[in-house]
Amino acid sequence: MKITKYLHSCLVFELDDYKLLFDPGKFSFAEGEVTAQMFADVKAIVITHIHPDHYDLEILKSILDLRGAIVITNSQVGHELDKAGIVYTLFEEGTQNFGPFILKAIPVTHELIMDNPLPQMTGFIINDKVLHPVDSMEDKLLEYKGIELLLMVTMAPFANEVRISGFADKLQPKQILPVHDGYAKEFFIKQRYGAYVKHFDKHSIKFHEIYRVGDSITID
Repeated sequence: MKITKYLHSCLVFELDDYKLLFDPGKFSFAEGEVTAQMFADVKAIVITHIHPDHYDLEILKSILDLRGAIVITNSQVGHELDKAGIVYTLFEEGTQNFGPFILKAIPVTHELIMDNPLPQMTGFIINDKVLHPVDSMEDKLLEYKGIELLLMVTMAPFANEVRISGFADKLQPKQILPVHDGYAKEFFIKQRYGAYVKHFDKHSIKFHEIYRVGDSITID
């Protein structure tokens, strides 16, 4: 399984020529380095929640116009898609197959944000190997302790590094792919990711210093 990052929390999972796109939001497209054309061959698009760094209607339309991929999301996002006339697959809980991918949908609680209502948010287990908690670090996710790969928020207005690293320390994944870094300058990301590497090395957890467009990892 190949996982490619397109800034912030926009990721493509690829297996057996099937591509699954997660959260093509505004932060990934803001400076023009990422374009809809990069996703012309995706077969499914997952939107985890309604926040603009994860979901943008016009960006989503621009990708759908290229191929007509299926959209997978929850009720809150679906309500907005209904108004736009976009067909989607409602998937909020349980397990479904999409091509070679087995997705387990988990309702998760977004971390608190100042003066903002919490959105409905859906996390995922992907092929029993990857935990995508999106913007959640709630204790119920520790059920997946020891999972192969954690997609980990690394910087956010709703968390600090002590909270973030503490959650990962308890979860004890074998590897970490960092996300949610699209608003930081490269010099700052490199500095902080170096600090994460040192921290997680002490716990025998591999932290992948991935942040540029098109950077990828492969897991068995």
